Amino acid sequence: MSDISGEESGAAGGISGRGADTQDSRFAASMAYFERAAKVIPGGIYGSKSPGFLVPGHFPYYLSRARGSRIYDADGNEFIDYLCGYGSQIVGYGNPAVDGPALEQARKGDLLNQPHPVMVELAERLVGLVNDMDWAVFVKNGTDATTLATSIARADTRKQVIISAEGAYHGAANWCSTNVFPVFMQAEQRDVRFFPYNDIQALEALFAANRGNIACIILTPYHHPTYKPQQLPTPEFLTAVERLCRAESAYFIMDDIRANFRLDVHGSHTFFGAHPDLITMGKALANGYPISVLLGTDGLRKTASSFFITGTYWMSAVPMIAAMATLDEMERMGGTAQLARHGRMLKDGLESLGREAGFRARVSGPLAIPYMTFDEDPDLYLNQRFCAAMADRGVFMHPHHNWFISLAHTEEDIARTLEAARSAFEELRLFSSSERF
Repeated sequence: MSDISGEESGAAGGISGRGADTQDSRFAASMAYFERAAKVIPGGIYGSKSPGFLVPGHFPYYLSRARGSRIYDADGNEFIDYLCGYGSQIVGYGNPAVDGPALEQARKGDLLNQPHPVMVELAERLVGLVNDMDWAVFVKNGTDATTLATSIARADTRKQVIISAEGAYHGAANWCSTNVFPVFMQAEQRDVRFFPYNDIQALEALFAANRGNIACIILTPYHHPTYKPQQLPTPEFLTAVERLCRAESAYFIMDDIRANFRLDVHGSHTFFGAHPDLITMGKALANGYPISVLLGTDGLRKTASSFFITGTYWMSAVPMIAAMATLDEMERMGGTAQLARHGRMLKDGLESLGREAGFRARVSGPLAIPYMTFDEDPDLYLNQRFCAAMADRGVFMHPHHNWFISLAHTEEDIARTLEAARSAFEELRLFSSSERF
């Protein structure tokens, strides 16, 4: 099991300079599984979970269990986790207050011919909880929700153009994917227009150039492009978005999949003072059980009702039971105030330790969803080295994806993380003083 000080972590060839043989020993089971996976799964591990998206040799490829704020890999190494299942865990892994009711329902039956009554109860609760929303439709993934949202907006307006911010992620469907497609697939993004986030002048120009054809604009509550610092919206920007949408008779969609209750229990739009027509939520809604939701205003109810909305797994009862329990547990454990408090401790501690070591380390984004970059490191090389060094010391921080605070994180977790960070920054300082980066 990894020691937080790094003395027993045994890690790491490559970036940290420790021996490759020791590293291979630490992740032997993970590497063996990956070799097997490469023969039967395209890419071995796909998407943002792939080894190349982390730092090969410093992070496990496979995890076997988790509890509270800790994850354990296939070799038994332990990490304090700041990825939280890519944001899906908000009250901690294996929380009995959530898993108990969910597993009880699983024994009774999960996917039945007709929906469980809890579907009605959860819809009522979310409509009562999320400000300005009047109806709810449940799906499985964030991609399901964002695609349904843009489709309803297009159908209602009878217009095609979707506006999105450059670098934003709204799912893995072809219309919104950031992948580079072959030419014959690019038509699926033909009617999507992009602009630099927070740039009112560019957005106004885009609306003017596409006047009469814009169905909607889809935005995350704040901007979190991969590999870059996160950007909070200016009040002027959100006011401009709403003004332009009204003038165009277009809809404002807020993609709240990633933040989802971490900023405000009434929705991130409340935190930022925005007024969207459609909101997508997911990830932490059920503490990791697979469910997402599209919420909308009354004016779009008729159009939503006209859609053939279905999926074999979209009405399974267990995730809905888990969602009800998660909402209860969030409140019991301290809610958004607790997340912000621990996020502040982490942000202030990391930035202070960075300065002490001679780095301009900056933690951007909301306190509950932080991401650290180095001002002197536009290529993220130091970022990779830092996160690799933290993994060597038993702390899982993703080098290219924003992090998450959960209600299972304790002050002791933050303190031990900062203890590891002090050592990791010192490792970086020694490296940067001896090598050009």
